[in-house]
Amino acid sequence: MGFDRLTASTRETAAGLAAAPPGLLPAGLPAVSAAAADISAIGGYFDLGTGPAEAGWRPLTDLFTTPDALEARIADVAERLGTTETRVAASILFQGLAARLWSPVLGAAVVHDLLIDLTPAEVYWKTAPSGPLPLRAAQLTGWHVRDPARITEGLYRTVVSELLEPMAGTVQTIVKIAPGLLWGNAASALAGAVRALARTRPELAPRAVELGRELLRVGLLHGTGELAEPDPGQPFFTRRSCCLYYRLPTGGKCGDCALITPEARHEQWARAVRESRGT
Repeated sequence: MGFDRLTASTRETAAGLAAAPPGLLPAGLPAVSAAAADISAIGGYFDLGTGPAEAGWRPLTDLFTTPDALEARIADVAERLGTTETRVAASILFQGLAARLWSPVLGAAVVHDLLIDLTPAEVYWKTAPSGPLPLRAAQLTGWHVRDPARITEGLYRTVVSELLEPMAGTVQTIVKIAPGLLWGNAASALAGAVRALARTRPELAPRAVELGRELLRVGLLHGTGELAEPDPGQPFFTRRSCCLYYRLPTGGKCGDCALITPEARHEQWARAVRESRGT
C-alpha cells in the first residue's frame, strides 16, 4: 500500500512538472495559501481569501460573461460617486477592479517568487458598500519561479490576458469608452500596487519597481505610461491618458494624470518624498 501511494505521488509530481510552464515549478497548496495570507496583510487591495464560496459570493466570470452583472456594478459606482456619466463610472470601476486583481498576484511574485494562478472560474466576489471588492478563491494553485525572466510573461497572462481583457471587452459592450483609457487605468492600477509594495516592503522596492517596468513594456500595457523613481524606493507613475476622475462633482486630477503640468508633477513627487522621510 505504501509503495502504491509513493508511486501515485511520483506520478502526480511528474505530471505537474510536465504541465508546468517553462521556468516555473508547481507549488503546493500550503505554500500558495501561506503566501496569499502574508500578502493579504499589506492591505485591502492585496487581500485574497481562500475556501469554498458561501452564500452571497459570485463567480468572477460573472463580470466577464454577464453584462448585466457588470452594468449593475457600474450603476452602483455612478450612484455612490454622484455622476450621471456612465463612462466615468465605468472607468473608475475598471481601475478599481484592475488594482484588485494586480495587487495579490504582483505581491506574491515580488515577496515570495510565486505566481498565483487566479483561474477565473475558481475566484469569487461579493458586493460591498465601500472599499476594495472582496475576493476569495475556492482553491489556490500556483507556481514557484525558477527562472525570474519568465515571471513577467506569467503575470501578464494571468492578470491581463485572462482577467482584464475579457472584462474590458464587456465594459465596451455597455458603454462607449476608449480602449487606451482602460489600459491606462490598468497600468495605473499596476503602478499603484508597485508603490504599495515599495512602501510596505521597502527591502523589496527595487524588485517591485523593476517588475512593474517590465510589465509596462508588454502587450496592451506598452505605451500607457512611465514608472519613474526620482528617489530610491519612491516610484511614481505618469500615464498618457486620463481616467476621467476630474469629471466627478468632487473630483480632481490624479497624481499620475497626463493633464498635470511637469512642474506640478515634480512638486507632488518632491512633497511625497519629503513626507515619507518625515521632513
